[in-house]
Amino acid sequence: MTWIVKLSRKTEKQKEKLPEQVKGALLFLLHEIARNGPVRGDWPNYSKLGPKQHHCHIRKGKPTYVAVWEEIGGEIRLVEITYVGTHEKAPY
Repeated sequence: MTWIVKLSRKTEKQKEKLPEQVKGALLFLLHEIARNGPVRGDWPNYSKLGPKQHHCHIRKGKPTYVAVWEEIGGEIRLVEITYVGTHEKAPY
């Protein structure tokens, strides 16, 4: 069963400011979450931030880019990406 992946309005704006290589990695991550669920242990530097909140680095280096997402409504199987951008400004 697939998951519905939604970007928040703020995250949509953040995505547009990302370098092309990072955008590509983000789109691949969104596809992986939709197919396989929000727990992405096969991604580098993935970790759970809380019971239904997750994050992983989508590009290491200077600067490091991260994505933060959370599961919403277990029955609906919705995942919302709440942040994408540099590690320094990540909300965790």
